[in-house]
Amino acid sequence: LPMAFRDVNARRHTGLQQLLSLALTGRTLLGPMKACKFIVDESTNQCTLICSAVRLIESLDLTSAAGQLLNETIQAQNKEFRTGMSTLLFLVGAWSNAVLECLQQNVPVSAIVSVMSEGLNSCCATVPCLQMSIHDVNRELCSSSVRPNAFKSQTCQIGCDSLLNPQIFPYFQKDISIAEEVIPINSSSHQDDDSNFNRRLVSPVAGFGSIASLVKPAADKSTSVISGSGVIASSCNKRKLTHSRYFSTLGKSQQGNFQRFLSGPSADPCECYGVGHLPMALSHGNQTSVKLLESIVAYQQERAECSGSSQFNIAEIVTCCLLGLPESYSCVSAGFVTLVSPEQAAVIKYFEDKPLRVLLMDGDLTEQYRHLGFNRPCNVRTILEHPSLLEGRDGDLWLTSMLDILISFEVNLVLVKGNVCENLMERCIANSILVIGSVTREVLCAFGEVTGAQSVTYLTQLNAAYVGSRAQVELWKGCDGRAMDLGELVPVRIKVPGIPLLTAVLTTTVASKMQLIEDQFWTLAYRLHHALNDQKVFLGGGAVELLCLSHIQTLAEQPLQPANAVKEFRNPWLAASATEYKSVVLRALASGWKQYLSVVMCNTAKAASELEACTSLEHHLKKAAECGSPSAYILQEFRRGALLRGGSGPSADQGEGVKVYDNVRAKTEAWRRALDLVLLVLQTDAEIITGPKRNQLLNSHVSSEFMFL
Repeated sequence: LPMAFRDVNARRHTGLQQLLSLALTGRTLLGPMKACKFIVDESTNQCTLICSAVRLIESLDLTSAAGQLLNETIQAQNKEFRTGMSTLLFLVGAWSNAVLECLQQNVPVSAIVSVMSEGLNSCCATVPCLQMSIHDVNRELCSSSVRPNAFKSQTCQIGCDSLLNPQIFPYFQKDISIAEEVIPINSSSHQDDDSNFNRRLVSPVAGFGSIASLVKPAADKSTSVISGSGVIASSCNKRKLTHSRYFSTLGKSQQGNFQRFLSGPSADPCECYGVGHLPMALSHGNQTSVKLLESIVAYQQERAECSGSSQFNIAEIVTCCLLGLPESYSCVSAGFVTLVSPEQAAVIKYFEDKPLRVLLMDGDLTEQYRHLGFNRPCNVRTILEHPSLLEGRDGDLWLTSMLDILISFEVNLVLVKGNVCENLMERCIANSILVIGSVTREVLCAFGEVTGAQSVTYLTQLNAAYVGSRAQVELWKGCDGRAMDLGELVPVRIKVPGIPLLTAVLTTTVASKMQLIEDQFWTLAYRLHHALNDQKVFLGGGAVELLCLSHIQTLAEQPLQPANAVKEFRNPWLAASATEYKSVVLRALASGWKQYLSVVMCNTAKAASELEACTSLEHHLKKAAECGSPSAYILQEFRRGALLRGGSGPSADQGEGVKVYDNVRAKTEAWRRALDLVLLVLQTDAEIITGPKRNQLLNSHVSSEFMFL
């Protein structure tokens, strides 16, 4: 087999250099004041605005082995937590650089791996002292948010039949009963109604709301338990989070958007129940997503109270992106909103306010679709795999057969998980049957629960017991109560009384910003989800990383006795190597933490340069050492709001900083994944390339680095 062979340790470690180069592209994504990047598709000349490590890595050329490993690592972090990817990317670069410096000093690879691994394990064992329970966080945030005579306690008894009270759910849309008026999105008529853009309306009917399009559900179906017996409604003054978890300062106090409701008197002076101010503390400055999520949590909490439990269920949330509407149109609605063609919208107008019989399909609605695991019959020779439905008589027969089945069971609405045959779609529209494809499994399950419908894989399996009822469909209306015509696509809403599904409608007039807004919403939703699952959070604002830096520097200054080294590493040779190079490797590990904190301070304008940031860090480290307990010092500075505040930042001399928090498992897993990747690449000794790329390398300028076999 012809192949090309390269020694990756020639000169400097090639794989680590590749990781370092890739990580440098995401340097400005670290911290709250992220510098967004434009990703331009050369084939279409379309651009997208990104502000996350995941979107960045997806857009980079990752043909190298190290790049593909980095992509897999970040995708794994994103799949499990949806947060922490920028931290992971940065630490991969910082620790790759640290390891390269160790190699330059002739530190053995075995010593680097063992000491760095033990150092990070020691950090992870130290930082739990900076964890706080959700209950303590809410109590501290509420007490720090109260102003004397700033509010008057209000209570309103709300029963299960009065969900979505306007005072409690300001971001829920109201079902408008006025005469419908379709407004083209490009029409100038909406310009006279700018005052309506900020109206926050509410649905007075349980289980009804509004939203729209490209639906992206939560992958995690688990629920998060909310401590407390109420909703996040609050009438206290709230602090405005101007930047994010890092080094933010107070803005002008802001009257809370929600009025507290409860079933009895409260001892909490903030009148803040349920998740309290936690969404704001985890938002890292994303105000719009906070308000949407607060409305979602409040709705789910009240529904849960009616059923005797308290839950935040992220699996019942989907997003819908509407391009062309002002961002003030963003809202939360109960039910499912999607985009359909104008022809389908005409069918929807016919069905408006009528109960529909609904069918759920767990697969594609095409003639060629076969379920996973399908085995073709033996002794059958396939002449043509995909015949044209327009030319073949058999194709017409299939279309007629499927349409007859739908008509015979009086199905009005079909929700399909996969793709839908275009010709069948046209025939269904002609017979006033609405078919919607690319519906997620979570949406199908939500409709199945409330309509009684059961999913089928093929239409031939259908019988009367599988068809649900009580579904309703209507054109989606904006916050001013008027239906929107987006041109090629029309937003519609499918609803069922009592459906648990909630849609966050995300709107913007800037196409390249749409993906960014959706990513920010899901990031905050998953931060809250993981915080409630863990029932604890880390102190934010760089507190945990500062403790790690202090701890590692302390370990580096402590001599490791040979006897203790043998006991710790269980290998005399490894223990001797670790003893000799322990200080060098630990200082290299600490340099990653220091670089992380200094870049965050620079990105947030809390320091004019990395030199000033490092000077500030040394000042805090010195004070922490003098205190005798670094964790106690960091906790004290965090509560004062003075942690890691630089001397020349724009808010260096302003008041107390906003207390912000981070997820526990997401943060520590990002650290572990970053170091594991760096050490994995470090321990590779060769890159072997086979296939057509070998010939390309043979004629390239880097051919001298390879041995061709």
